[in-house]
Amino acid sequence: MKPLSLSKPHVIVMVGIPGSGKSFFAEHFADTFSAPYVSIDRLRAELFNDPTFDANENEIIDRVSDYMLDELYKSQRTIVLDVATGARTERQDIVKKAHGAGYEPLFVWVQTESVAARQRATKRAKGKTSLTSEQFDAAVRHFTPPNASERAVVISGKHTYASQLKIVLKRLVEPRADMIDGRPAAPRPTDGRHIAVR
Repeated sequence: MKPLSLSKPHVIVMVGIPGSGKSFFAEHFADTFSAPYVSIDRLRAELFNDPTFDANENEIIDRVSDYMLDELYKSQRTIVLDVATGARTERQDIVKKAHGAGYEPLFVWVQTESVAARQRATKRAKGKTSLTSEQFDAAVRHFTPPNASERAVVISGKHTYASQLKIVLKRLVEPRADMIDGRPAAPRPTDGRHIAVR
């Protein structure tokens, strides 16, 4: 499929607890739109044979992902970002850098109940890093849900990719809904019976 063509490049930022389905959506979205994709799991697997998820390892991965993102911002293409976003401060840093690079951040919060997420996150699979139960619990304690000002799009980690995609694309094209050929659309006349809420 063609790259996503938006009036302003976006960085699609995945948010959620481990095992919620963030990587599933991010990988499919990046494939669908030929979008550059930065994955913390992929970086960890490439850089460390036996990941420990300790502070030193996390710092190295953060530095590498920051460097990759800085370089990708130069492309002015929509980017998919699946890195450390559990804390609000981590997300605020992403927003600040994105705006500085002329990008619009869009948080996609993947929600899955913790029992199912734990099973996914701690399950060993070829080519995937897995967490111990203790590491999963620590990540859940570290997680701060997005607040209203972050305007996160919420999708279910149990739904199909197609239904998740519809929700995200609807948000991405929202700003275009009131535009025709780059100009603001004329307001719709109302007879009092039909009120447009914006």
